[in-house]
Amino acid sequence: MLARLSWPRRRRSPASWILQLVTYSMTATLSDHYVDYFTLGQGLLQMLADIHRVTITTEDVDHVKASMLTMPAHPDVTDGLAALRDDGFRLVSLTNSPPNPHGPTPLEHAGLGQFIERQFSVDPLRTYKPAAAVYHHVCRELDVAPADCMMVAAHVWDTIGAQSAGFSAALITRPGNVQLPVEALPQPTLVAADLRALAKQLATAAAG
Repeated sequence: MLARLSWPRRRRSPASWILQLVTYSMTATLSDHYVDYFTLGQGLLQMLADIHRVTITTEDVDHVKASMLTMPAHPDVTDGLAALRDDGFRLVSLTNSPPNPHGPTPLEHAGLGQFIERQFSVDPLRTYKPAAAVYHHVCRELDVAPADCMMVAAHVWDTIGAQSAGFSAALITRPGNVQLPVEALPQPTLVAADLRALAKQLATAAAG
């Protein structure tokens, strides 16, 4: 991920919620029952609270959406994106989150909007990553071939989805993210610890 999620003080870790969010976004796609990411995330917080018999407030639920919109960037992201841009790469984003018509996008809030040519959301297609349709939509909008695109992500499910759509992929192995050692599944084209390291790998490959 390019950013880190802030979490209500009473929650020790967002890990369980994030895993549920990925699971149920894919469930919504496979069952053809789309609901936007913010609404889904808020509902899942309430579901987990009910499971663990924890009382949460409307403020807690609202905090989830606010946090998804205002995530701070990881320390390496600004330098990494600047290096990639300076090396001539076109940089676009593709997110499961819907547009924010009433304010800045998460990337803009994190101070990263200057690096991104276009910010794409799955919302117009009403289907989530890793469905091939969302990656192909980006290609059509940019008038580029999938083979000319690289998905950079910190989640193997995202790299697998992009590679299945014809992209190459780079996996950023932030803490908790590693390769999935299953030979039958697409493996990342590149693996890097952060965006600075990835920019160096790509620059070296271009020079060679």
